[in-house]
Amino acid sequence: MKESIKNPQLIMEERKAVKLFLWSFYIVYFSFDILVYYILPKTLKSEKMGSPVEGLGYWIYVFLFILLPIAIWIAKKGNLYLVKYIYIYSYLGIDFINTLLIYVGNPKHYTSGHIIEVLFVLFCPIFVSKRYFWTASLGMIGKYIILGLILHDLQVFISIIIYLILSGIAYVMLIRFYSYIKSLTNVHDELRKKEKLAVIGQMAAAIGHEIRNPLASLKGFTQLQQERYPNTNDFYPIMIQEIDRINSIVNDLMYIGKPRAIKFEKASIEEIIAYTLSITQQQAERQGITVETIMAGPLPPIDCDSKQLKQVFLNLIKNAIESMPDGGCLKINVKVIEKLKMYISVQDEGCGIKEENILNLGEPFFTTKKDGTGLGLMVTNQIVKEHLGELNIQSEPEKGTSVEVILPINHYL
Repeated sequence: MKESIKNPQLIMEERKAVKLFLWSFYIVYFSFDILVYYILPKTLKSEKMGSPVEGLGYWIYVFLFILLPIAIWIAKKGNLYLVKYIYIYSYLGIDFINTLLIYVGNPKHYTSGHIIEVLFVLFCPIFVSKRYFWTASLGMIGKYIILGLILHDLQVFISIIIYLILSGIAYVMLIRFYSYIKSLTNVHDELRKKEKLAVIGQMAAAIGHEIRNPLASLKGFTQLQQERYPNTNDFYPIMIQEIDRINSIVNDLMYIGKPRAIKFEKASIEEIIAYTLSITQQQAERQGITVETIMAGPLPPIDCDSKQLKQVFLNLIKNAIESMPDGGCLKINVKVIEKLKMYISVQDEGCGIKEENILNLGEPFFTTKKDGTGLGLMVTNQIVKEHLGELNIQSEPEKGTSVEVILPINHYL
């Protein structure tokens, strides 16, 4: 868990980890001291590891008990992430001073060390914090390096080797924890995205159904009026064009609400591109756009739903044309790559797209156009995915955009 994260779920998990750490710390610390200083000397008549009255003596326990209310107060203040750092720094400082008081000027070899240090290192993965891991690991190893230099005792370096090994184990566990949390986060984000799309789909299907019927009537009456009075009004073509634009938006909404089943059949990519260009030709000519089409033929037929692919390239070509209101060149390149895939690129010389916006393209209702809905590219991306293809977008502001569609030629291979 990163210290800067304020997510309620992560804060709750950090609180659980802190509670577990505090309980473990005091239970392990005092159990170890009781075992070493009281039980073992009486049962095995073994030599004590120092004595609780040497060095700082019983003051160590006083300091450790003082840490507990401080930690609780800090946690209640909302600074949960500081608790583990207070304990590691406090322990390192207290133990370092205690060790110097015992061994400086004392001829006996270094035989101290505490099992709680193992807890500090191996508990790092529970907090899922690389910063705390490096603090605990380097703190322990650094403490023994300094003690070895001060005491001139090579036995200290045995502890250094042990904690190097323990730190390696803890780091592997930490990486696994990170990987696990990342996987859970990705799944959670994907579920939220699907829930969002489901709600949008239900709403889109209802709205689309209600709009389509009156829209058809409106277009029919407009065409009828145009036929009756062909020379009296120049606004009929504009009205029909705007109705068609609304109908296109409704079609996108209906697709989101209820995606059509794909019927894979052999189709000619040349015919699909030619059909799409014929629909957009008038708009391109009005804006002074020249279209260059390069077909690296002969091109084999591909397994696809031709109606849906027409919608894909219609959306892409219309986007390219709309990005060049002052004219330009639209290049369409079609070729076979790797003998199994069809490559189609649509390249314009328009305004381009900022790099930070490219990752958001295809999200519901995200658009860089003033009058766009963000649905066209979303539907396009969905259709390409259902065809087991890829959609890649590369753009540079003020220079243009290139959209690449890569489709398998044979769907069943």
